[in-house]
Amino acid sequence: MRSLIAAAIQRSRASLMLLLFLFIAGISAYLVIPKEANPDVAIPMMYVSMSLDGISPEDGERLLVRPMEHELRSLEGIKKMTSVASEGHASVMLEFDAGFNADKALADVRVKVDAARAKLPAEAKEPTVNEINVALFPVLSIGLSGPVPESVLVGIARRLKEQIEAIPEILEVDIGGDREDVLEIIVDPQVLQSYGLDYQQLFRLVSNNNRLVAAGSLDTGAGRMAIKVPGIIEDLNDVLSIPIKVSGDTVLTFADVATVNAGFKDPLSFARINGQPALVLEVKKRSGANIISAIEQTKALLAQAERQFPPGMQIDYIMDQSKDVKEMLSDLLNNVLTAVVLVLILILATMGMRSALLVGITIPGAFFAGILLIWLLGFTMNIIVLFSLILVAGMLVDGAIVVSELADRHIQDGQTPKDAWLNAADRMSWPIIASTFTTLAVFVPLLFWPGIVGQFMLYLPATVILCLLASLAMALVFLPVMGAASHKAPQRAPAPNRASRYTLLYRRILGRLIQRPLLTLCAALSGVVLIYLTYGKFNHGLEFFPSVEPESAQVWVRARGDLSIYEKDAIPASGRTTLTRHAGSQSPLCPQSGCSQWRADRRCDWYYPVSVYRLAPAPPRCGDPG
Repeated sequence: MRSLIAAAIQRSRASLMLLLFLFIAGISAYLVIPKEANPDVAIPMMYVSMSLDGISPEDGERLLVRPMEHELRSLEGIKKMTSVASEGHASVMLEFDAGFNADKALADVRVKVDAARAKLPAEAKEPTVNEINVALFPVLSIGLSGPVPESVLVGIARRLKEQIEAIPEILEVDIGGDREDVLEIIVDPQVLQSYGLDYQQLFRLVSNNNRLVAAGSLDTGAGRMAIKVPGIIEDLNDVLSIPIKVSGDTVLTFADVATVNAGFKDPLSFARINGQPALVLEVKKRSGANIISAIEQTKALLAQAERQFPPGMQIDYIMDQSKDVKEMLSDLLNNVLTAVVLVLILILATMGMRSALLVGITIPGAFFAGILLIWLLGFTMNIIVLFSLILVAGMLVDGAIVVSELADRHIQDGQTPKDAWLNAADRMSWPIIASTFTTLAVFVPLLFWPGIVGQFMLYLPATVILCLLASLAMALVFLPVMGAASHKAPQRAPAPNRASRYTLLYRRILGRLIQRPLLTLCAALSGVVLIYLTYGKFNHGLEFFPSVEPESAQVWVRARGDLSIYEKDAIPASGRTTLTRHAGSQSPLCPQSGCSQWRADRRCDWYYPVSVYRLAPAPPRCGDPG
């Protein structure tokens, strides 16, 4: 180790240039490294989604789920298979063994789904295979609301979807609340009867005409052209102009016997923002893309599009994960700056200005070197990495402080700066290495943490290990180089060291403890046992997540009976005024019949004939004791 330190000090210019390169490269890596909220973790789960309008759960289990399960059960590596059938829909969830090959598993599942497609009803929609990936979850939810017709709202949402998906960092955009377009054909039965037609004839005409028929090509010897018979229905006029019956020179079309309206399929849910009809754009970024850049470009696009919105229509950002990433980055910078300032203050008070500056440089140096290594490994700057960098902030200065203090003492003893820093780094190299590797020994086993949680938490030990190794290089190589280059030889003989009163007190206490080693050890062990027993008796319990103040609340409405979607939508609307009326009162009466107890610091239940409103967290019911 001494030869390495001596070579670095003798080639101080090259060493300082390398340190400067690490700073520049680290800053560049910090600027270009992809920033995202959640790490890209392959969850060993996939699901197959199947739809058939109007099918009951029992028939869905028999016609959709069983054929699909029969094909999928032969797949290798499946740990568990779960199926769910509901009205009009069925799904099969596949859970694979940990450490599976996601690409191979996805390809195998698609092959089996294609084989099962022939066994499904012809009316069923094409089954889809979906993989679950944390990095592909929506990072931005945009609410579009306002007193505008649904067709206008849907049209704007679809145009925004196309424009947002054109951003390179954006993978796709889903429209929550969007309904499939339908053409509603209203036929007059008397008109059909007068022309001798029936409904089946009209249905076959629409079905057979809504096709694109490829008729091959025509080669005349003098040229070749492709022939097709276009029949795709794209607008209302295409349907209205379809001929139904021909009699002589008279052609009967749909416009003569029916009325065609453009509309949407029946709704399955409703969404409102501040009481106004709404749609939600769920934006997903590409894996490894910069979440901050992607969301900033999306917001800039929406700001331009908002100028052309109808009056009263507005945009609400319901969920924005870039805010969390920005806050974590801000916390990281604040922690680094705080650590540097505190170290400078402490070392300045004990060791002087020169040592404080030298040790202060090693902190950002270790951070930037660690970030450079993280970027080279292909990691992203996600929340786990940011938390790890904040966690390791206090571990980077120990070795630098020890080497700097010993070097100052050697200089005070009369050694030249080069010899002082060389001897100090060489003398403390193995203690510092042992101390660093003792800390690394705690985090190395976490690299082999199995399962989904292990893949998610892999970034924490890897980041800590890289930053600690970078701090080791800063303390034993670059700090001695900077110290030897900046210190000057002392101009006078060194003065004898005089211990302070605190040093003398510490020396006296330590001497007495060393004289009674067995008693000191027993006292320390007794203290540990006492703390453990005391905590076990007087602790406040155990919990997985700490109790924090919630950022939002939800109101769940449950009703009895098979209510239509419009009846369900009318329930919260009927109780909204009552909720508002009681919210601002100090001592209102509970809506429950015969109940007059309500306290301003308690939340209660609102009762209606078919629904119960409960504000989370669920408190005791109004009128209950206490």
